[in-house]
Amino acid sequence: MAGYNCQIRTVTRSYRLRAYPNGAQRRLLDRWFGAARWLWNTALAIRSEAYRECGLTLTGNDVSRWLTQWKRTPGHEWLAQVPATCLTKCLRDQDAAFRNFFARRARYPRFKGKSTSGSLRFQGVGAAWARGLVTLPKLGALKLAESLPEVERPGLMTLSRDATGRYHVSFCSQVETSLLPITHRLVGVDLGLKDLAAFSTGEKIPNPKRYRARLRYLRQQQRCLARRQKGSRRREKQRLRVARAHAHVRQERQAALHALTTRLVRDFDLICIEDLNVKGLGRGIHARAIHDVAFSEVRRQLAYKGEWYGKILVEVDRWYPSSKTCSACRHTLDELRLDERQWKCPKCGTLHDRDVNAARNLLAEGLRQLAGRDDRDLRVDAGDACPEEILVQVLAEEARSGQRNRACVEQAIFG
Repeated sequence: MAGYNCQIRTVTRSYRLRAYPNGAQRRLLDRWFGAARWLWNTALAIRSEAYRECGLTLTGNDVSRWLTQWKRTPGHEWLAQVPATCLTKCLRDQDAAFRNFFARRARYPRFKGKSTSGSLRFQGVGAAWARGLVTLPKLGALKLAESLPEVERPGLMTLSRDATGRYHVSFCSQVETSLLPITHRLVGVDLGLKDLAAFSTGEKIPNPKRYRARLRYLRQQQRCLARRQKGSRRREKQRLRVARAHAHVRQERQAALHALTTRLVRDFDLICIEDLNVKGLGRGIHARAIHDVAFSEVRRQLAYKGEWYGKILVEVDRWYPSSKTCSACRHTLDELRLDERQWKCPKCGTLHDRDVNAARNLLAEGLRQLAGRDDRDLRVDAGDACPEEILVQVLAEEARSGQRNRACVEQAIFG
């Protein structure tokens, strides 16, 4: 069928389902979470002291040999009641934490405190998977909020508990997916605080500001939590109220971002966004609003959804002056304040909306990067007359094959 690409691809997809363990299972999990936390802290203390005092570098395999002896030591028999894979996977996770530290991707591993959250990793989910049931070692069958997806039985499953006391099971599986229909549409997306996203087509997606909407309630509940006596039941009830409020905000934010990214991937073949320094922006005066809008999450979702369904995501350099460059004549302003939401080009007289103009410039720059026109700079000086430009349009099916479309050269009409 014309305009469709029926190629079948295999991708790794993760699933996270709500679980409802019964009373006996919850009591077991409480003990198992505590055992995993004890093993993590004990192994971390031994490995740190061995390197500090003797210069020895211990691994998870070394501690695992001691774990076998600890299970037979009087006073530590409770370790044998925990599934062996949960404890060994805990040591493997600590090895990964040390690798990330030495690769300078993370900080030094820290000790875990007693809290309501935790996770356990199980190897082997039982043969009842074919009947739509999840059975874990020494725990039995778990009740789930929804049916299991029709995927191959995973070899590893994680059972986690969040701050609100809710349980979830998560796993990964290889699934087949087909590419979405080719739409021959391109878009530039400018992310912001006033509007969540502005498209080069002129459309704007308002920012829901979920955290700001519930900020007053959160402040009240957190002040009430601070007045509760530590260790009391009333404090625990109040802590759950605060945790549920934060979880509600997070769920609403995730739903809005998934709706935005899914729509972009379905409607457009090429998506151009700006490579923002979110970590640096999060340290400024608008840190709360930056974290609420979740720029990094938008980019992450667009990246993996575009890879799944054969769409192209181009990240424009963060230093490209997209907001203060005229999308009609390419004139660049010397300065543009943040409070100026509209401005008029002094060269061609075009009235621009700040965000929409930035999205159009991001699309033009993304096309230039994708076409490989490194010898051409769209950011021309104010003295250069450039009333209109011819951009190389790269079709989605040709970009997937790595070939440049030289025959289809169209004039980019903005507006």
